Amino acid sequence: MLETAITETPASPTVRPSLHEEAQQSLDAACADLLSQQNDEGYWCAELEGDSILQSEYILLKWIVEQEDDPRLPKIANYLRKQQREEDGAWVQYPGAKPDLSATVKAYFALKLVGDDVDAPHMAKARKLILDLGGAERCNTYSKFYLAALGQMHYDSVPAIPPEMVLLPKWFYFHLDKVSAWSRTMIMPLSIVSSYRPVRQLPEPKGIMELYTNHDYLHRPYVGFDKRLLTWKNLFLAADKGLKIWEKTRLTLLRKKALQQIEQWILERTQHSDGLGAIYPPMVYIIIALRCLGYDEDDEHVREAWGQLDRLMIEQNGDIRFQPCFSPVWDSGIALYALTEAGYKASQPQVHKAVDWLVSKECTQVVGDWKNNVPHDVEPTGWYFEFNNAYYPDVDDTAMVTMALHRAANGSAPEAAAAAKRGVKWILAMQNDDGGWAAFDRTIHRPILEYIPFADHNAIQDPSCPDIAGRTLECLGHLGLDIKHPAVTKAVDFIRDTQEPEGCWFGRWGVNYVYGTWQVLCGLKNVGVDMGSGWVRKAGLWLRSVQKPDGSFGESADSYEQPELKGKGPSTASQTAWGAMGLMAVFGPDDENVKRALQWLVDTQLAERDEQSDDNAGSWREDWFTGTGFPRVFYLRYHLYRLYFPVMALGRWLRSRQR
Repeated sequence: MLETAITETPASPTVRPSLHEEAQQSLDAACADLLSQQNDEGYWCAELEGDSILQSEYILLKWIVEQEDDPRLPKIANYLRKQQREEDGAWVQYPGAKPDLSATVKAYFALKLVGDDVDAPHMAKARKLILDLGGAERCNTYSKFYLAALGQMHYDSVPAIPPEMVLLPKWFYFHLDKVSAWSRTMIMPLSIVSSYRPVRQLPEPKGIMELYTNHDYLHRPYVGFDKRLLTWKNLFLAADKGLKIWEKTRLTLLRKKALQQIEQWILERTQHSDGLGAIYPPMVYIIIALRCLGYDEDDEHVREAWGQLDRLMIEQNGDIRFQPCFSPVWDSGIALYALTEAGYKASQPQVHKAVDWLVSKECTQVVGDWKNNVPHDVEPTGWYFEFNNAYYPDVDDTAMVTMALHRAANGSAPEAAAAAKRGVKWILAMQNDDGGWAAFDRTIHRPILEYIPFADHNAIQDPSCPDIAGRTLECLGHLGLDIKHPAVTKAVDFIRDTQEPEGCWFGRWGVNYVYGTWQVLCGLKNVGVDMGSGWVRKAGLWLRSVQKPDGSFGESADSYEQPELKGKGPSTASQTAWGAMGLMAVFGPDDENVKRALQWLVDTQLAERDEQSDDNAGSWREDWFTGTGFPRVFYLRYHLYRLYFPVMALGRWLRSRQR
């Protein structure tokens, strides 16, 4: 695994009397670094780091479409080798994670394709691990598509995604409007692949038959029925088997109509975005899907698909790595909000440029998929995550940008103030019946759908989650809504219902309970909830219980699979900032534990540039992943989290002491 040497920072001394002056100096240095990273157009966009599958899947894609002579592949392979963990040969989801079977199979396969000797130590170690973990036959669905497309697995071993699903009526339990937005963007092109079943036959020496524990699996696929007969999993597996039998009858009378509808759906959603969904997986799948439909390499849609995917490359020191997507709206919204906490206003040139850029990204011209689940007329608005993704504005980004614009406008930027008001109206229309908010759609949680065989990315649903509800409340509070408003009351009830027994909240989009608890507590405070009430104080006491002796906070993504690890893990600047702000919301700025967290941030701030991590003076060193894509499947390291969240925490603390 590509990991830099990580050393434990010494315990912070007792909070010093000079903390106020030190915090101001620290904030000034951090703001200077943050402003230095602003693009001339007004936005921020730092690297968004994922795991090894971004590299391995690109290499596999190139072989599927017979472009293995791409001169960039050796550079991608260089980086992929560096991501392997030396001690066990694994490729993992984040530093310190358990071995990931699917990631390790794909990395091994990709490296074998580019010419690595199977008897080389790194390949032998990976192969042994794969076999110990049950073999390539145990890969997840999305990995199996790659294996099948390269002739290493029969498509009968891959869950079917019938194109006819697009023709189902809205009342049907499974309907595309009822699954997550990111699942739609993956399912649609994969349904084309599932229908056409393309195979690139490889020369036998390039295959990976040595990674299977049971070669009979290739002829009689492992199905994986539960031992208990009557389960949802068994029902869906039986349905999948039935679909495959039905497809072999060729009685697919609606197949052509369904494929045409899917093709049109895909092309429409690439017109106003940086690739389908503007995220890596569907950007890969669409290239294979278009090839299945007969598009040649010179077609404008194919060229654009390749261009959008290749823009995610970062070339450095002879290596090439990929980002899963770009994060400019997200980074800019948080950076701007953090600067407003530090006292910056729209009258200042750099803030003014950020405000103008964010206003330009409002979704006022395109009505996205969200409209399908909103029952009444709502003015198009909202903000997305990437540079361009107008079909998919999301609540989290919209809340972040809305309150940043409102705070920055401060009466001097009328266009920003008007955009913020539209954002609030949209957010209120997107509230779910349970009182919470999901990311991309107004929806109802349908947990049965998680048993669909091709749903093993653990996120076919986009249900309400407390971290988004907390941020949304924080936003609504800034715009003048409080606990008396019906939508706020419903949201607070949702938050109370989702509180964990220990007092914390789950973090769907950040690692993990420290993230969720911080979001919720800041939201509750901003809408006027009594922060001295028992259930709220319980959350504050939980934060105190997981704060380290040196004042810091840290939580590993391991807590998604091991709840006993809630709030436990290596210390990070971003999580310490979250913990400090959560404590501040409950106990106030004079709380000793708040001060200890801020003292840790002051003491661990970089006084000079760190050449190893490329962090500037004024920032913090943070090698761990504190962002979440799909819990238990895919995690992220946002390279600005370690900077703008400490700015937010230090600025908020200093401002609160001036009142």
